Amino acid sequence: HPFLLNTQTYTPRCYGITGPISEDLPHEADLIQTRKLIDSLKSYGVFEDDLELQHREKVVRRLELLYKEWLKEMCFALNIPESVTENVGGKVFPFGSYYMGAHSKGADIDALCVGPGFLERKDFFTSFYEKLRAQQEVKHIRVIEDAFVPVIKLSYDGIEIDLVFGRVARKSIPENLDLLDDKLLQNMDEHCVRSLNGYRVTEEIMRLVPNIFNFRLALRAVKLWAKRRNIYSNKLGFLGGISWAVLVARVCQVYPNATVSTLVIKFFKVYSMWVWPVPVRLRVVENRCYDLPFWDPMVNLNDRCHIMPIITPAYPQQNTSFNVSPSTSSIITAEIERGFAVAQEIQQEEANWSKLFEKPNFFENYQYVLICLKNKTSCNDN
Repeated sequence: HPFLLNTQTYTPRCYGITGPISEDLPHEADLIQTRKLIDSLKSYGVFEDDLELQHREKVVRRLELLYKEWLKEMCFALNIPESVTENVGGKVFPFGSYYMGAHSKGADIDALCVGPGFLERKDFFTSFYEKLRAQQEVKHIRVIEDAFVPVIKLSYDGIEIDLVFGRVARKSIPENLDLLDDKLLQNMDEHCVRSLNGYRVTEEIMRLVPNIFNFRLALRAVKLWAKRRNIYSNKLGFLGGISWAVLVARVCQVYPNATVSTLVIKFFKVYSMWVWPVPVRLRVVENRCYDLPFWDPMVNLNDRCHIMPIITPAYPQQNTSFNVSPSTSSIITAEIERGFAVAQEIQQEEANWSKLFEKPNFFENYQYVLICLKNKTSCNDN
């Protein structure tokens, strides 16, 4: 991972909705702390080796080939003119933590399959599902079509994959298709908008940080901390991957020249002082008025009830932390305050990074615990 010690600085323009808090360059002590942080992350098995990374890339390429084959097969089945069939193209866009370069070892890959407008969404979840199921490398494949973002889940050659599908109003899908063009969303059905949203948000985040290498490593550190402190889960009312990415990206924006260890320390300082429900956002997103849900507490009464709004930087902007409740908010806040206290000790060389990543003692923290047991009575039980 040659990028881990990258100290190149980028200050050609202002990032985010405000100017930087500090443009100070890193000192030698900051670089030493960054090396110690990297060593600590390695000890927790955060990084994949080159063979594992190459295997992921191979799997994504193979899935894209299968998808392009399927698109041509669908063109023949629908009697699409040969001139269109030959140029139908097709593209698979990875997104999320893997695309950001901040995924943990063994993590799944989120990928968006983009197809032409003459396809039906149901074709993807039936015909393409069957093509995938016929592949020897595919295991544990299932369709979750009634999810908020419909998805095909599968394991391909040992890598867990989540595939979503989006149609765009075009006859062909070129390799250089710009999915950040808001005009693509005009008159698009809401399921496709949600599917495209994952990639669009990921790409915008990466474009809005001054140093992508430092961002990736700082995000890895924060995600490891959140997982070990049991506050990494959107479903359980805490914060998911995109929320943590936006929070880290905002710190990168206001400390554009800081090295990774400084960014992590500043992360805890900034959010230990944050006055919620003031929203965290990376840029001002214009409402294109395409009749799509758009987070705006000035207009939408429900949006005023959100406790810790963390806003996506792509149209239509959404609050990534809408599941946060008063109780989970207090837990997140307490953990950030603890993180800041430990970060100060690390900065003063009174503690090492492993203290930040210590797991809490669950049974000391909670007096009452509810245990749910399920008995499996037959092999057919799920």
